[in-house]
Amino acid sequence: MASKIRINDKIIVISGKDRGKIGIVKKIFSKNKVIVKGINIVKKHIKPIPAENKLGGIIKMESYIHISNIALLNPNTNKPDKVGFKFNQGKKIRFFKSNNLSIK
Repeated sequence: MASKIRINDKIIVISGKDRGKIGIVKKIFSKNKVIVKGINIVKKHIKPIPAENKLGGIIKMESYIHISNIALLNPNTNKPDKVGFKFNQGKKIRFFKSNNLSIK
């Protein structure tokens, strides 16, 4: 089964504290959560581990965001767009529904 959103897709956040921000998908978890570069930055407290020479402290990292809160960004219109599937020469390809442009 092909997913509508894949790694290295350019997306836009449509809901939440980072609404309107644009980023690139880095990782996908269990079909409904994704990590997007530069989106949903949180502070994480890390304990020091002296045996492994690791320092503790507070670090900033990207947390996951639900897939329903993001949409694929159409490069022609610079707006969020819905995705459809069609077959072209026996291959299943994704396309933007607004202008029928196929996605790389």
